[in-house]
Amino acid sequence: MKTKGAILWGIDQPWSVEEIEVGDPVSGEVQIRLETAGMCHSDHHIVTGATPMPAFPVMGGHEGAGVITKLGPNCPADLQVGDHVILSFIPACGRCPSCVSGNMALCDLGAGLLMGQAISDGTYRIQARGENVIPMCLLGTFSPYMTVHHTSVVKIDPSVPFEVACLVGCGVPTGFGSSTHVAQVAPGETVVIAGIGGVGMSALQGAVLSGASKVVAIDPNPWKREQAQKFGATHTYESMAAAIMPLMDATEGRMAEKVILTMGEMHGDYVEEGLILTAKAGTLVVTSMGRMDAGDVKMNSFLLSMLQKTVKGCIFGGGNARQDAPNLLRLYKAGQLNLDDMVTRTYSLEEINQGYQDMLDGKNIRGIIKYTEADW
Repeated sequence: MKTKGAILWGIDQPWSVEEIEVGDPVSGEVQIRLETAGMCHSDHHIVTGATPMPAFPVMGGHEGAGVITKLGPNCPADLQVGDHVILSFIPACGRCPSCVSGNMALCDLGAGLLMGQAISDGTYRIQARGENVIPMCLLGTFSPYMTVHHTSVVKIDPSVPFEVACLVGCGVPTGFGSSTHVAQVAPGETVVIAGIGGVGMSALQGAVLSGASKVVAIDPNPWKREQAQKFGATHTYESMAAAIMPLMDATEGRMAEKVILTMGEMHGDYVEEGLILTAKAGTLVVTSMGRMDAGDVKMNSFLLSMLQKTVKGCIFGGGNARQDAPNLLRLYKAGQLNLDDMVTRTYSLEEINQGYQDMLDGKNIRGIIKYTEADW
């Protein structure tokens, strides 16, 4: 079918909204009409080259929510036309060593996420200007229609608004799980969240719901620090350096049991700054993405070992999309997880470049693209 999509033709180029062709679903695939798509910083890493792609053009977007319109053969019986679904940016086969050991966020199917070939048969589902297009994370939610493998699809409660549902495909579970699954925040602990965007605000809420006694939000943007207080932050600071002495006073010198780095772009010196805020035997979680070609990390190895601190990586919140997405939406419906206020602005697909500029300017917690009948 012919539709439109936001295509990237090279590094440091703007997103180009133009006609594309999306293939019909083959064995194990579904076609989805998208209602909303989240604008995550990870897509901007493709623009800058921080996440290198094997080739261009690339179709952006890996957060999305919509309705199944077509089923290919051999799809699971629990997926039907008309179902409301979200897209999980990492597929989960349920059979590989990672999945069966409980690490579905590390499913072996993720090895091909940036290559572009469909899981089902190794071909491409999207063409633009006569060329094969690589869809971000084998999804490509910056289009009102998509054809994807069922392992990337999670059925959701149809009563949940699409505007917030799309966020549980990446940003919310990544941040929330950084606190709950990876950091394993316990009641009474002090938690520091550095970087208050969509992922950071979700990590903050995860820490609050886990019973943290002090939740410290760090961000250079005054508006984001103000918003963090509405989401449950007890203290806010403009930088990790500025937080050192106040945190020492507030914890009687113990510092934070858990520190989570969720800034939009990771740099090696942030690890040392985060470890300074981390208590003895505490844990520093690195959720932020850095450049794939950056290999330098700064840390004091003496204090790392002598104070028995731990540094952990984190992808997708260390969770299981098929379990976590429905659970997070149940928390939302119960009024315990604030997703409504995380959506700062909505954009049309044609406004995608403005949306990303607003993100870079610190105006949004999360911007989303909302599709309408004019797009379908």
